[in-house]
Amino acid sequence: MSSLEIDFLAVGTGERSGDAIAIRYGDFIDKQKQYVIVIDGGTVDSGKELIKLIKETYGTYYIDLIILTHPDGDHSSGLREILRDEEFTIAKFWMHQPWEHSEEIKNLFKDGRITSTSLSERLKDAYNFAYECEEIAKNRDIPIEEPFTGKSFNNGNITVLGPDEDYYTSLIPEFNKSPEQKTSTFSKALTGISEAINWVIESMTIETLDESSETSGENSSSAVILLKFAESSYLFTADTGVDALKRVLDYADLKGINLKDIQFMQIPHHGSQRNISPSILDAITPKYALASASKDAPKHPSKKVTNAYKRRGTKTYATNGTNVRVPNNAPSREGYSTMDEVPFYNQVEE
Repeated sequence: MSSLEIDFLAVGTGERSGDAIAIRYGDFIDKQKQYVIVIDGGTVDSGKELIKLIKETYGTYYIDLIILTHPDGDHSSGLREILRDEEFTIAKFWMHQPWEHSEEIKNLFKDGRITSTSLSERLKDAYNFAYECEEIAKNRDIPIEEPFTGKSFNNGNITVLGPDEDYYTSLIPEFNKSPEQKTSTFSKALTGISEAINWVIESMTIETLDESSETSGENSSSAVILLKFAESSYLFTADTGVDALKRVLDYADLKGINLKDIQFMQIPHHGSQRNISPSILDAITPKYALASASKDAPKHPSKKVTNAYKRRGTKTYATNGTNVRVPNNAPSREGYSTMDEVPFYNQVEE
């Protein structure tokens, strides 16, 4: 029997959310026919929980593929725990290596003394958790590849829908920790959040989510992953943003990939209203959607965002500090029960 289960582990507290995802599909009885995938590792604690889950619940010490979607610490820190664990055999590691692209962008910064080597070192220092992941993998002879558009695994059961390499390279100067540029198309520092919360009215026919977007270069650089299992598709978006998702839609259209009626979608960036828009949701309408959000997160997921999904008929959920399992044709698991949908809110934060 071929089965699938996806585990979103609880990551963070308060405003600090993160992603730590484990997937297995195939024959759960015959481990030689089971594939295990890890997408991001969250914090050190969630990395340790991933190790326990894979060894004890998945019953294996073999990981077919680890994917680091982007270098932020709430995604990369926990992966160091998994990569260091020498009980694991890890077949492949996909991660972007911004420091390997320094030659192409070294002349874009105000500091005229920047060289390819110095820029590379600055990026390694700035994203030290991600760089540590690379170093651990190299020391263990784990093959590293960059997850650009079109890269696939297991005969296309897993495919990268974005970003493409040119777009990714153009984003590196916009990373929050990159040196100051000579010119920039947008501000690196996101607009501060006011202490006062303004509430606005919404209904099933009144939507206040709009097309405006404001996210970092790091977030926009997130690898967007499509998993196909049986007749269903599952979309993992990490912290990507609206512009990047529009490019994903263009690529999917070019390749004849149907994203209109997918089974499941990870809500981008823990449900932030700056990372999704009505036009994206009109083009990608999943049956189920889930936001990975920390316990007692004040802004994640945004009520505007969950309302927008529900308005389009999507069953919408949030982890909110709990471990969540998404099964397909998989046996029940002790200690897990059906979770409640996020309600529709008549008032949302402006």
